Amino acid sequence: MKLPTTFADPESLSYLYTLLQSSLDQMSNTNSNNNATNNNATSTTARKRRRKNLDGDDDDDGDGGDDGSSNNNNLGESNTKRSKKKKEDLKGILTSILLLDEQEKLEQQQNNRVSEEDKFSLETNHKKKTKAMLQYYSNLDDYYSHVEESEKVKRKKSRGMARAVAVAACESEGCEGGGSVEGAKSGAGGSQRRLWVKDRSGAWWDECNKEDFPEEEFRKAFRMGRETFDMICEELNSAIVKEDTTLRNAIPVRQRVAVCLWRLATGDPLRIVSKRFGLGISTCHKLVLEVCTAIKTVLMHKYLNWPDEGALRRVKSEFEAVSGIPNVVGSMYTSHVPIIAPKISVAAYFNKRHTERNQKTSYSITVQGVVDHRGVFTDVCIGWPGSMPDDQVLEKSALFQRANGGLLKGDWIVGSSGYPLMDWVLVPYSQQNLTWTQHAFNEKIGEVQKVSRDAFARLKGRWSCLQKRTEVKLQDLPVVLGACCVLHNICELKGEKMEPELKIDLMDDEMVPEVSLRSMSSMKARDAIAHNLLHHGLAGTSFL
Repeated sequence: MKLPTTFADPESLSYLYTLLQSSLDQMSNTNSNNNATNNNATSTTARKRRRKNLDGDDDDDGDGGDDGSSNNNNLGESNTKRSKKKKEDLKGILTSILLLDEQEKLEQQQNNRVSEEDKFSLETNHKKKTKAMLQYYSNLDDYYSHVEESEKVKRKKSRGMARAVAVAACESEGCEGGGSVEGAKSGAGGSQRRLWVKDRSGAWWDECNKEDFPEEEFRKAFRMGRETFDMICEELNSAIVKEDTTLRNAIPVRQRVAVCLWRLATGDPLRIVSKRFGLGISTCHKLVLEVCTAIKTVLMHKYLNWPDEGALRRVKSEFEAVSGIPNVVGSMYTSHVPIIAPKISVAAYFNKRHTERNQKTSYSITVQGVVDHRGVFTDVCIGWPGSMPDDQVLEKSALFQRANGGLLKGDWIVGSSGYPLMDWVLVPYSQQNLTWTQHAFNEKIGEVQKVSRDAFARLKGRWSCLQKRTEVKLQDLPVVLGACCVLHNICELKGEKMEPELKIDLMDDEMVPEVSLRSMSSMKARDAIAHNLLHHGLAGTSFL
């Protein structure tokens, strides 16, 4: 039995108790008043009766007075009984409420006691289970540690036995069996340690490394002449050189660079590179990453950087001579490099345009580059997912931040229609029904765009790894692609010619940005440039 919600709290009970008590007091006062009134009425009636008797009134009048007195007495007694009954009822209600309140308190205490018991039971069970699980994991860890130690001892014994057998076989048969034993004296005791090494042939590289090796063959293998190759080896020597150990001799710097360049140039799998240079597959993979990292660290700031003021004036002059458009400091293009489907964020790297063209699911990362009039990269942004359009890649680049900070104030970088028209990005007219002036402007700006497209075509043609899905991990790709851009610049600056069969045609599709116009002032500036080109006779000749 629960207490009604209205009287569940102590304040309500106290208020109710006070109210009932005051009601009882009022009823007592009312009864007293009624009794006093009745007494007054009775005395008044008696006085009247005596007065009538003195005046000689009839007996009938005296009887009437007696009747009035008896009626008043009956009314007073009735009121007193009702008051007593109400008082008893109110006392009964108050007693019931107090009993209910007491019962509620007892039930609440009982519930609290049950809850405490349940809580204690749950905590006890949890502690027991936790202790049991920890004990189980401890036993499991001890078991696997013991197994690992046993396996380690077995492997050590097996290797020792295999080493002993190999050494004995080589000593008895003169090492005729496709293996070799390398030895070196230890510095401490002078004893000779032996190591069995798989015999791999490095005859091809030994032949390439000879002074009399044909220059054309060397250029075909490494995409550069021997002089440029030697310069790169000299620049990277301090970063990639290794010392000989007691077990084997270190791989020379020239061979390290050759492994990296040949891998980037051909894009062949690591197993082919391994056979070509007589090295292990894992060794070749490690060498490629080490040399690419050294190229990015040592050579990038020397051969891939933004031009200074003097160089910018030359770039503007050369681009204006080609197109007639003033203040052009670079030509921008974004290309895609195919990759193996990543394990995470697959949808972000899905290349819809390449998939539709090749009828095969394709994934890629982007390479955005700005080149000068020679096709030399002055800025690159590498590694954004292939699903991103060109304008979003531009917004993510460091160039975008520097340009908005005032780096390119008053200058232009020419881009394709995949970029938006901005205060520093000049793009062709893309709407339909172009005027003669707009067609002429697009022709001239196309000549500037061709510089960056040709540069990317030479980049991908020279370093064929950019055309194939590479085995390099996704997180290592920006380093490898950055090294390819630096090597491209070195070859361009050194005048290294490309073989005609290496040239490729770019197939990157352009997407019109969602917001193709970012600045009204840039639109007016583009219109002014287009009219000036036509006015000075530098455009529109193909329409005459």
